[in-house]
Amino acid sequence: MRNSVKGIIGLSAALVVLGGGAAALMLTEPKDGGGSSEPESSGTEQQIKVLIHDDKVTGTDPETGADLKGVIKTVDVKNPTDEFHVVQKTSQTEESAATYTLDGYQDIAMNDSVIGTMANNANGLTSENVVEENCSDLAKFGLEVPIITVDIEYETGTKYRMLIGDEAPVGDVSYVMIDGVDTVFTVRNSALANYRKTLFELVETTVLKAPDEYPNVNSLRISRDDMEDDILLEYDEKSEDSEYSGGTSAVHVMTEPTFAYLAVEDSTDMVTGMFGLGADGIYAVHCSKSDIAEAGLEKPYCTVTMDCDDGNKYELLLSEPFADDDGKSCYGMLKGGNVIFIIDAEDAKWVSVKPVDIASRIFIASYVWNIPELSVTCGKDEYAFEIERINPDEEVDKLTAENFSVKLNGKDFDSERYRQFYSFLISAHAEDFALDEEVPAGDPMASLKFTDSYTGETFEFDFYEKSSMQALITANGESKFTISKSYVETLIENAGNLNSDTEFKTTWK
Repeated sequence: MRNSVKGIIGLSAALVVLGGGAAALMLTEPKDGGGSSEPESSGTEQQIKVLIHDDKVTGTDPETGADLKGVIKTVDVKNPTDEFHVVQKTSQTEESAATYTLDGYQDIAMNDSVIGTMANNANGLTSENVVEENCSDLAKFGLEVPIITVDIEYETGTKYRMLIGDEAPVGDVSYVMIDGVDTVFTVRNSALANYRKTLFELVETTVLKAPDEYPNVNSLRISRDDMEDDILLEYDEKSEDSEYSGGTSAVHVMTEPTFAYLAVEDSTDMVTGMFGLGADGIYAVHCSKSDIAEAGLEKPYCTVTMDCDDGNKYELLLSEPFADDDGKSCYGMLKGGNVIFIIDAEDAKWVSVKPVDIASRIFIASYVWNIPELSVTCGKDEYAFEIERINPDEEVDKLTAENFSVKLNGKDFDSERYRQFYSFLISAHAEDFALDEEVPAGDPMASLKFTDSYTGETFEFDFYEKSSMQALITANGESKFTISKSYVETLIENAGNLNSDTEFKTTWK
């Protein structure tokens, strides 16, 4: 079943769940328990119950012996847009009431709490007023050809049909009657709202339910038509090791299209955002191949693959964003699913994210005391540090500058002054990726090389003049980032002051 995009709306955020599950549906409730059919009223404010007599819905389940009093078995709703066949999902027990879902849609996540009101609201429905008894002209109330019919069957076999007509001019009520009885009532529209819903408004709009306990996401891959290379985010196992103090606070790193640390505030929702992802509406249910093709999902614009450590793997297929009344949206579905959703493009952030959007600007992220060797070259001047732990048995989290001996170009050097210089180095924040930049000819303005003893990796960064304001950073010989040229100039100045008492500059333009 399909519908036009313009006609589809999301589920209402405020759903009125009314009606009494305990009260049975009666036509009129006699005051004295006898056979009188006069409506009950109290003073000038009438609250008339449109209810079925208790004795008509009382019975015992022959198999379980359970009391069937007032338990609805099915509800058939026919409104201007759709027909629903509401059936029991679970039967009533001593501990819990019956629950309901839509027949034929058990394979789709439905909003069962809303569907349940189609039984519960009828069972104990109250009227605001009796409009007319012995009514002979139903057309004036929209009841000759009712807008909505609601067929109710109880577990005892008792059946009734409720007719819903026009809305009254005042009072936020509609005209209602029971088929075969010529009394017209008014009933609050809030109690009737869910009988007016379209099928698509009853479908659960959560694309992928959020688990009670989130698994670790081993990897998240984003493939998109407008990107030459995928974005791949992978779990950083080093983040579990209390001995490791490098990286950033994010537990994932980018490994494609280049290695980069991630900014935790920008990347976390990218990694886990598929869980609990909400849609604004539904494009198709029980979608056919033609539905998938028309939504642009046969060859999706964007595919997001999430691989979790609990063994589950999810693929979210997304169309290219399109303009609609609310801004930009895209179609989306889980691979192998049978529902196509309409998702706000801002929520489907994978369709527009760029590597630089989620990468940390930090490119030097090794812990200061994990570096046994570090050299800085500025033109013809080289500054080579050797760092050694004085007591190898000292716990890592208690290490300070006093626990290390440092040499600069073979001579003893103050370990605290070295720590201050390294603090300046790691304060550098790249401005942007520069993965396709051509490396300038000639020597770099400055170079930095060090080895991380924890990972065993050696890092080489060269800083080249790119423009009057920017410098280009290469990592291990490949173009990587751009950075403010003034940072490199400050680096050269601070390196020149290593053998003096001059305080290191910590800011630059």
